[in-house]
Amino acid sequence: MDQKTLLKDMLEFNNKFVESKEYEKYEATKYPNKKIAILTCMDTRLLELLPKALNLGNGDAKIIKNAGALVSHPFGSIMRSILIAVYQLQAKEVMVIAHHDCGMNGLHAEPVISTMKERGISDETLQTLEYSGIDIKQWLHGFDNVQESVKHSVHTIKQHPLMPKEVPVHGLVIDPHTGKLDLIVDGYES
Repeated sequence: MDQKTLLKDMLEFNNKFVESKEYEKYEATKYPNKKIAILTCMDTRLLELLPKALNLGNGDAKIIKNAGALVSHPFGSIMRSILIAVYQLQAKEVMVIAHHDCGMNGLHAEPVISTMKERGISDETLQTLEYSGIDIKQWLHGFDNVQESVKHSVHTIKQHPLMPKEVPVHGLVIDPHTGKLDLIVDGYES
């Protein structure tokens, strides 16, 4: 597909979608039917596979996505979203679901920075970030073990000073080919 027509094609489809009232089969409230918030990876293979593997339909869960299903900062936007889901949107449980064969697994900053430079990001910009206290290499670093990464994110959520202690936080890893889930942390037991 030609990139310059992508937006146009999507908007044309959207007009037909709305005109034919296709949205009616997806109507739901802002509150998750299954009372769960899920942090997962933005990987394209999980777009439909993850909800199907968990028997989730539209309106069943709050799904928060980022690269690697990581809570990299306890006061960043991911943690804020989880807390809002719990305090304002009736989520009673949290799941962290990473996946095998993740692009963040083994990711090192150097190739990313090299590509940034090829696409016009200057050394001066990178130096300014470093001078401002941002360790760009650490910020862009992925993880070395998906199970350990899930445990770390679960721990960060569970130990957050604003997270209610009674909220179970589960950790899982999904196979992006089959949908099989491996339980890493059972939030009912921890």
